[in-house]
Amino acid sequence: MQKKKVLITGCGTGLGKMAAIALAKRGHIVYATTHFEIESQELNQIAKKEHLLLHAFKLDILLQEDREKIRKLDFDTLISNAGISISGSIAEISIDSLKDIFETNVFCNIQLIQIALEKMIQQQNGRIIVLSSLLGRVSMPFMGPYSMTKFSIESFVSALRFELKLLNYHVEVCMIEPGAYATGFNKNSYLKKYDWMEKKSYFKNQLNQLKKQEEKIWNLLESKHFNSIIKIYIKTVEKPRVKARYTAPFLQGFFIQILRIFGM
Repeated sequence: MQKKKVLITGCGTGLGKMAAIALAKRGHIVYATTHFEIESQELNQIAKKEHLLLHAFKLDILLQEDREKIRKLDFDTLISNAGISISGSIAEISIDSLKDIFETNVFCNIQLIQIALEKMIQQQNGRIIVLSSLLGRVSMPFMGPYSMTKFSIESFVSALRFELKLLNYHVEVCMIEPGAYATGFNKNSYLKKYDWMEKKSYFKNQLNQLKKQEEKIWNLLESKHFNSIIKIYIKTVEKPRVKARYTAPFLQGFFIQILRIFGM
């Protein structure tokens, strides 16, 4: 197996953190970026304790000066993993909230990817792995803001994949579409909407019922076992060639495909 030099964003918590550690344990050189300095310090302590080739540092993808930091790094693989989630009624959510989530999940991620591509195209070698979501293929009630950004990212990656093939360089791009995993990301997201919907919303009289329904749905959906998705991160880094998209867990991905076949 060829050892890679992997830059991965959004490693402060959740799947990004798990993937960074897992890749480093397999012998890859990992540059793990976090939103907060304390998260970087924690990751570096883990790397030191376990003798991993992992270096963590703060990188806020919203800041141009932070995005520029990656020009100085020697990497051949980028995992664009950083992102946020905002939930709420799409019929009444503020445009400012939509702008915020698009700025993080779409525009700033694309700007970072473009910087990485400059290096890779010049070297005629590299791989871009972009985190989408199964909610980038179908939407669900009150998760529309997040789904909108992931639909956009899916379109971006599809177009970029075709364009890179035309350039005939050894630069590849693919997507990872995680389903629902119990990292706390989904729960934090769906609960946030009640901060404003309890004050004023078309659904104000239904919120208590919605809360109970959502808790049941997410408890049912969320996988508490992370091996399936971490294996996907590893596969997309290590495989000689990658396909357009990878999904996990399998059953959630299969269910989404069935919904799409029936026009959902």
